[in-house]
Amino acid sequence: MPEGHTLHRLARLHQRRYAGSTVRVSSPQGRFPAGLVDGRLFEGAEAHGKHLFHHYGPDATVHVHLGLYGSFTESPHPVVEPVGQVRMRVVGATHWTDLRGPTRCEVLTDVEVDALRARLGPDPLRPDAEPDLAYAKVAGSRQSIAALLMDQAVLAGVGNVYRAEILFRHRVPPYTPGNRVDKALWDDMWCDLAVLMEGGVEVGRIDTVRPEHLPEAMGRAPREDRHGGEVYVYRRTGLPCLVCGTPVVSAALVGRTLYWCPTCQAG
Repeated sequence: MPEGHTLHRLARLHQRRYAGSTVRVSSPQGRFPAGLVDGRLFEGAEAHGKHLFHHYGPDATVHVHLGLYGSFTESPHPVVEPVGQVRMRVVGATHWTDLRGPTRCEVLTDVEVDALRARLGPDPLRPDAEPDLAYAKVAGSRQSIAALLMDQAVLAGVGNVYRAEILFRHRVPPYTPGNRVDKALWDDMWCDLAVLMEGGVEVGRIDTVRPEHLPEAMGRAPREDRHGGEVYVYRRTGLPCLVCGTPVVSAALVGRTLYWCPTCQAG
């Protein structure tokens, strides 16, 4: 599932291409009520966690959650006939965008948007985020910090990759209860997440490895994975830790695979 940086990257792209202009919106697949926003002014795009919002106003916002299989394709003019099951097509003055396979694609009222966002935790990529709100939930819970980081009601936008990598970078044992995470550690993790995720927005992939552990610095082969980017522990089960050499381990946690180094993250 795409993590928060992907949705922010899309929001910024759509903001540049469509904001302030009238767009045509259709649903070649016929499963989205495009007529509610077709021909209206595209006021702006934003993301909150793993949710993308196209604001048309008044009282009309397209909400998209990509889920596991959703994806956008972006193309310059000329516009061509749809290929495959296109849920939503947006056509602007110079570019057009197709959306396929999302979990959610719907038109919401302002009240519904506010209600959705109220269910989400703060997003490290948003300037209005309040990290102390997330910490209050973490500090008040006996759940593991690994589980809490994936809870979108606690912290919005962090997925399996950023979860594993931020815990490794701060040498936190993943099963540490939330109420054992002190405020200073949380503040450090939040700031690090904000920097790493902003980097993900800029380059379109997740990179978490410090310069001294990059392939060229260590004389190792680059990582080969469809997710791209250089990481410490994510999907590296059985491979040597880039810092200490201990084999990376994994386990199932809340329906997802957790990865960590038993030496670097021993506590």
